Amino acid sequence: MMTKPCAGLCHRLFPLIALGSACWAGDPGQVEDAEARARLPWWQVIPAASENELTRAENEPDPSAFRSWTVSHGDAGARRYSALDQINRDNVERLRVEWIYRSGGNPTRWRGLQCNPIVVKGVLYAPTVDQDMVALDAARGTELWRFSPDKPQRIGLDDAPARRGLVFWPGNDAHGARLLFAFGTWVYALDPETGRRVAEFGEQGRAPLPTGGTAVGVIWEETYIVPGLHGDIFSYDIRDGTLRWRFHTLPEAHEWGADTWKGTEKGGANCWGGVVLDQPRGIVYAAIGAPHPNFVGVDRLGDNLYSNCVVALDARTGKRLWHFQNIRHDLWDLDNPAPPNLVTLTRDGRRIDAVACVTKTGTTLLLDRLSGKPLFPFRLRRAPVSSLPGEVTSAYQPDPELPEPFASPEFKWEDITWRSPAAREAVLKQVRGTRYGWYMPHAEGQPTLFRSTRGGAEWTGACVDVPTGRLYVSSNHLISVATVFRSDERERDPALPPSEGEKVYQMWCSNCHGPRRQGVAMAPSLVGLRHRMTDDEVSALLKSGRGAMPPFPQLDRVQAGALIDFLMRRDQLPSQVSSGSPASRYMEVGYTFINDHEGYPGCEPPWGTLNCIDLNTGRLVWRVPLGEYDELSRQGFPKTGTENFGGPTVTAGGLVFCAGTKDERIRAFDKDTGEELWSAKLPFGGYAPATIYEVEGRQFVVIAATGGGKPGTPGGDAWVAFALPPE
Repeated sequence: MMTKPCAGLCHRLFPLIALGSACWAGDPGQVEDAEARARLPWWQVIPAASENELTRAENEPDPSAFRSWTVSHGDAGARRYSALDQINRDNVERLRVEWIYRSGGNPTRWRGLQCNPIVVKGVLYAPTVDQDMVALDAARGTELWRFSPDKPQRIGLDDAPARRGLVFWPGNDAHGARLLFAFGTWVYALDPETGRRVAEFGEQGRAPLPTGGTAVGVIWEETYIVPGLHGDIFSYDIRDGTLRWRFHTLPEAHEWGADTWKGTEKGGANCWGGVVLDQPRGIVYAAIGAPHPNFVGVDRLGDNLYSNCVVALDARTGKRLWHFQNIRHDLWDLDNPAPPNLVTLTRDGRRIDAVACVTKTGTTLLLDRLSGKPLFPFRLRRAPVSSLPGEVTSAYQPDPELPEPFASPEFKWEDITWRSPAAREAVLKQVRGTRYGWYMPHAEGQPTLFRSTRGGAEWTGACVDVPTGRLYVSSNHLISVATVFRSDERERDPALPPSEGEKVYQMWCSNCHGPRRQGVAMAPSLVGLRHRMTDDEVSALLKSGRGAMPPFPQLDRVQAGALIDFLMRRDQLPSQVSSGSPASRYMEVGYTFINDHEGYPGCEPPWGTLNCIDLNTGRLVWRVPLGEYDELSRQGFPKTGTENFGGPTVTAGGLVFCAGTKDERIRAFDKDTGEELWSAKLPFGGYAPATIYEVEGRQFVVIAATGGGKPGTPGGDAWVAFALPPE
């Protein structure tokens, strides 16, 4: 049974949550008072939990118990820790490819796999690039069965089965075992022996998931708890698929937190990294993403709960127990992107249960599991005001000292590259006349520089060395630029028929980018596209795809031209433009990155890092570059690191395995020192965490190597398993 935390604790404990947006100015012409903001104290601090308030460890798992991998991210606490030690510091250099599985699918239909596969009784379960699910002999990589769900005509972010994970349930006396994962707007249950749908679950093996699914869920008693890609968290009866409860991550009018949104816009705040479970206590922890629109808040004034929060829920009822908000009224797309991690730490000789959550800003939220209070004082720093009429920024944003940050959201002039005089000059030309600074809000028509839209941490998040309480996290260090314009785009009068281009858009694009081009979840807004792309660039993108966006060879020249006319707003004739007010006073034109003249990041390296944080003390233990540009190394540059999306996995053999880099390699590091001990080239980029398992007396390391995704490397079709040579 769950140990009950203090009721209603979060909004009494954290009065600073409301500091930023307490003044909800309704006047669209009003500009914030910079002098009044400057009179506020420079710092505010949320106090740490006292010694008596810390939650004593209960039912602490034995580290040696972490020998299986029946749920993506290793266990229900997303620790990605393996107690296997056959592969270790002394022999890892002998690691070799044991098998490669190729599904025969078309890697261009879906742009790269991000699934951390599971292994049960010698069978590996994983998705394929052409949206099937397969079971493989985990020792040999041979296919045992394949399940082909109904493929959607349109491809959205939720239209890849088990895109970011799946889980195994062993069954009970009355119900057989099953595999559970999300695909499209459904939760599927398959028989792990045959790959057939479990008929008693939902509608012939699937139950409706109204907001779509992408991340892995958790199993508590006989329920499956899973987040929706486009919002909310759902609980299903694992036996028959009946919906037990639904928690609204965007609180509805009658719910607590609804008054933290004021205006015509209310979106985002979705859980796209996943959830974790404290099994004995029956508490689910979720990390929630940023609000929408990403960079403009004039029509969503307030703190915008539960965006940028860690939320604790009662697993039985879905009731909110507490929340902790990192960024208030986010204007920079600074999600909490990754699943939290359950951790047990030592504090003054006592074992303490906590939950950690890494963020895009490079902070690690370290919170008591029962109360949500921080384990270290959580410092907030006074933030600047906005110059956009009608905007009301938060007066304070987080600037914690402990745990030590592994990245920063702030761009500084000294960050500009010195790689070469030509590189520096190319970047200087781009950044002159821009705005930048600590949590600098956007100004009309003037580009704003910041970091963290694509890192610090990404969706893969962190892993935890269970015996020591050390946390390992990969991180990106790039310069983002975003611009806000006064809105000059209006939507079609609903009384008039749609153009041919709008019909094409609604058919092929709205599933990801929304019916009004506003962007959904991780898909960017297309409002104002004409301000940042040319017709030729859009045409090339439709042919080749990029990142998570697939190519669209099915569009003929006429359809593609009509779509481009619609996106560039050329087909919105005066007679078709509504005379009403636009939905928002401003539009955001998305974000890009500052690169030099040769395409390398425009800041000083390292551009990607692997970091080790001792959560017992909050101190960084080590930090090393992750990834390499071979051509720069040949020119004598020290290892720079690269943009990365893999995420680490740690083992009892003293190793941290991590891929995800643009050089398409998987690496093993000494978990105590950060020294790189081994690496291997993958057939394609590996943009998911590695799974560690044992079968037939041998330890394996397996990873999806299908490329594509945000790094934009070539796409392919491979699952690769490594092992030591047989004795």
